[in-house]
Amino acid sequence: MQSTLNDWNELRLILAVARAGALAGAAKALGIDHSTVYRRLQAIEGKFGMPLFERAAGGVYLPTAVGERLAAAGERMEDEALSLARDLAGRDRRLEGRLRVTSSETLAYRLLTRHMAAFRSAYPGVTVELAIDNRVLSLSRREADVALRPMRPKEGDLWGRKLADVAWTVYGSAEYFATRPAPAATDELSSHALVGWEEGASGIKAADWLAALVPSSAIVYRTSSLVNQLVAARAGMGLAVLPCYLGDPEPLLRRALPTPVPELSRELWIVTHADLKGTARVRAFFEVVGDGIAADRSLIEGMARRGRRAKETEDRGASLS
Repeated sequence: MQSTLNDWNELRLILAVARAGALAGAAKALGIDHSTVYRRLQAIEGKFGMPLFERAAGGVYLPTAVGERLAAAGERMEDEALSLARDLAGRDRRLEGRLRVTSSETLAYRLLTRHMAAFRSAYPGVTVELAIDNRVLSLSRREADVALRPMRPKEGDLWGRKLADVAWTVYGSAEYFATRPAPAATDELSSHALVGWEEGASGIKAADWLAALVPSSAIVYRTSSLVNQLVAARAGMGLAVLPCYLGDPEPLLRRALPTPVPELSRELWIVTHADLKGTARVRAFFEVVGDGIAADRSLIEGMARRGRRAKETEDRGASLS
């Protein structure tokens, strides 16, 4: 029995299959097609003369004891390679090259792009790749270099800073409120038509809050996209729970509840891996984009509308005097 692996790519394949639990997921992670993963795995198992994975129902691949050991060895090699790559990147003083950034859909839609434009103007040698993804991408595995996250990072190897607290409340259109009065409190929401997340959505703070507050029958439209929830509320389909930076600037929406819902408050952070904090383009991004978003704090924290109303009141008082 030949029991040696020829190169790192064979361990990478075993690790990818173990992580994904399926050939399709491994193929996507490796950037190759399903049949290539199948053929290479068959060849590796042939070399060992034993299966490295058990084939379960539904196309699920479960590693055997040997498969688990090889996947663990692959993970150690990957960690070392990634650590080396981060160390080299952290020494990069060039304001050019690629910078991978990840952000939520709503932040990119409402706030991020104009600050990206300012960054592009200041540093034209840096090409930004923006991954719009509500999942938490791994900064350790270099799935992104910089992340904007609606939570305090828990990983000890990350470095960053808090930009603002993210306020949320409930919004509806003028067309919707022409037919019924706004709720006086959250316990009246169940009598309204509501726009919400797909059934079974969990781990999303606003989705869990809404599901605990109103019966399923009150949700008249469901979508996984917050931007689409905004569009649905704007079209008069029902009330939607939105971050204030998304809902307040919309001229066709108004708050159904006058103040943010305290239970829905989140933190907005800009983070990178500690090994990358010295990279020139990462530092520049923190300064231009991070500082730019922090300057939008009043909008993000739900205070911009209050400030606007106060100014309108002052202006009316000045015109009457």
